[in-house]
Amino acid sequence: MSQGLFSADMGQVWALIGAALATFLAGSGSAIGVGMGGRAAAGVLTEKPELFAKVLILQLLPGTQGIYGLLVAFVTLGKIGVLGGTAPTLQQGLLYFAACLPIGVAGLISAIHQGKASAASISLLAKRPDSFGRAMLLPAMVETYAILALLVSILTVSSL
Repeated sequence: MSQGLFSADMGQVWALIGAALATFLAGSGSAIGVGMGGRAAAGVLTEKPELFAKVLILQLLPGTQGIYGLLVAFVTLGKIGVLGGTAPTLQQGLLYFAACLPIGVAGLISAIHQGKASAASISLLAKRPDSFGRAMLLPAMVETYAILALLVSILTVSSL
């Protein structure tokens, strides 16, 4: 049996690395984005504590990407023999790895930018508390790209 990352028995390892990256990258982006929103929320709440529920919703929006990455990881783990299914070949493991990358990378980037949009929307609420619908729409638009990446990853992992 050969040794190394590309030996025949390394399929499950590559798939696990993909699942870990989907979770780590998307989760890291969510943590950064939620943190940005939290800082903006804390500033607004010092002056307008009555806006707590609205700014909390805006702060939490970037957290969805971490959930998407975790979902892709669970589906992958179920398919590769960790939570059921069968252990993949090297080729299949590399395909699982590649299938996990869209939500990992897009989740990381979109969560950070959604955090920035959420922080700006929280600042908008501070000046115009009656514009919650508009404020919500701005960071929600960034979510579109995370959802597209989630669909690509889920459909690809499910088809392997």
